[in-house]
Amino acid sequence: MKTVDLNADLAEGMAIDAELLSLLSSANIACGVHAGSAVDMQNALRWAKQYQVRVGAHPSYPDRENFGREVMNISDDDLVAHFRYQLGALQALCQRENVPLRYVKPHGALYNQAAKNAHLAALLAREVQCFDANLKLMGLSGSLLLTEAHKIGLETISEVFADRRYQDDGTLVPRSQPNAQIETDEEAIAQVLQMVQTGTVTSESGKQVTIKADSICLHGDGVHALAFAQKIRQTLAQQGIAIMA
Repeated sequence: MKTVDLNADLAEGMAIDAELLSLLSSANIACGVHAGSAVDMQNALRWAKQYQVRVGAHPSYPDRENFGREVMNISDDDLVAHFRYQLGALQALCQRENVPLRYVKPHGALYNQAAKNAHLAALLAREVQCFDANLKLMGLSGSLLLTEAHKIGLETISEVFADRRYQDDGTLVPRSQPNAQIETDEEAIAQVLQMVQTGTVTSESGKQVTIKADSICLHGDGVHALAFAQKIRQTLAQQGIAIMA
């Protein structure tokens, strides 16, 4: 049977984490910097353990004001300090809750910038490897983040997005553009099926872009995310595709 991972961002202070975790196979746990708190992190880990969901760290730029979605002009040293701090904080809670940390997925602007900036991608890949070489690095399918991880022998998870539109080069349409987000469940589910079944996604210009769908991301920052996750699971099951990390 064909399988695919289903992930979402958790511990960002939303009220639906427990319910959403019951529908996922992987959880990207925010590390208390761009959103959420230590209590949110701890609770998410406990629910992830209850539902046997794979856990990953979701570190970001230190920019709570903009939810980590704005690129910050900070030095490599400063970025590394914040990155290590976030991984260490989550790892400490994971150890206390007896929940293994399996992967790292950068958040927001850090994720998008590392997809196209080889220097930043290499920096983050090295930091993950130095922190724990057994961790996988999750990044946008076809991105430089995954390329740089492969160069140093780090295992990767190739991610695609259910509810975001794509550009011709395989990157996401920036959130600053009005057409960045897919607004209907029907269109998002059709995109998911195309990506999982054919290994392609249709860009905003109509181009067929090759991708690799190890994991599907859906956004968990709204009550609608629950209904959307249920629909995705239902549709994939009908197509003989199992949700599995």
